Amino acid sequence: MTTILENNIIPLVTDEQRQAEETWRKSIPAQVFLNYFFAINYHIQENDDATGGLQHLPYFRAHQAELTDAYFPNITKLLHACWSTEYALRATAELGDEDYLRNALHWTFPQAYHTILSGLQAFLYTTGVRSNNSSLIQREVGRLVVRNAYPRPVSFYAAGAYGDFSIHRLPLAGYKAGLHIAGKEIEAQAQIGQFLRTTRKMKAQITRQQVQANPNTALRSQKTGKVLDKWTPQHWQQITWRLGYTTIFDLLSRLRISQTSREIERYVEAEIDFKLFHQSLLNIVSYLNGIHESYVAKAMGLERYQQLIADLPKHLQHSFVADRLRNRIEPLLTGEAPAQMNIAA
Repeated sequence: MTTILENNIIPLVTDEQRQAEETWRKSIPAQVFLNYFFAINYHIQENDDATGGLQHLPYFRAHQAELTDAYFPNITKLLHACWSTEYALRATAELGDEDYLRNALHWTFPQAYHTILSGLQAFLYTTGVRSNNSSLIQREVGRLVVRNAYPRPVSFYAAGAYGDFSIHRLPLAGYKAGLHIAGKEIEAQAQIGQFLRTTRKMKAQITRQQVQANPNTALRSQKTGKVLDKWTPQHWQQITWRLGYTTIFDLLSRLRISQTSREIERYVEAEIDFKLFHQSLLNIVSYLNGIHESYVAKAMGLERYQQLIADLPKHLQHSFVADRLRNRIEPLLTGEAPAQMNIAA
């Protein structure tokens, strides 16, 4: 008779391996989110060259604004909000060990969004759009992206009805996105393309809910008159105009995650490279804020903009704001050889 010594059987998968696999599985959503923002940063750095700058855009060269003295306090207020928020974001990145940066996502996500939003509002102010309405702001900036008001690295966008989205100005966006950090331009564009599609899908679904919740706008059955539960592609096409264009600013709006939501905890508890996440966010912030500052400086006049910088609050004196003025804006507006923006923190 053969005796089986069950105690000597070695399991194929150890408890440590199971735990590691479970941690990795739970980290996938956060890793994908990191991949997206790293891909945007990668794409910016790969394409931010001498031929892709603002100085080559007809929209920028033609940009003018009739600004009276009454307008300058409002523009200044928006820029101060933009810069103070970027200052706080940079301070977090400089302080940070891994654990600190992990928990800092509670405030760095909304900080990254709001610093860009304030700078964008200052730019829009010079175009005649003076509103705090988020839907109006997204619609207007979408039009500006499509009209080539932004340099090539951030001029991509998605359009079309649900189930029939099209990606523009990202020729490699149709490739399948991987679960790893982008190491090539094709991987970066694939991940940005996926980010655009998933964001536009969410936007379409939210819009549908809003339309159908309103008795005056809800699509109804022609036979019964009841509000439709199931939609065909034709029904989705009827609300496409409400979506506008999906741009980098819609992607950044995904950072508006409440401190109390379960969503943010999912990122905090994940095992990802938080330093890389913060660095990617900070680089994107610096790049976009520099674009908006360039438009504002052109509209105000360089001399008046320089005076605005000279009168900054103490915590912003001799900071990244002055660096962008010296390295990006002054060469751009004086016609000298433009300096490459240093988008690394």
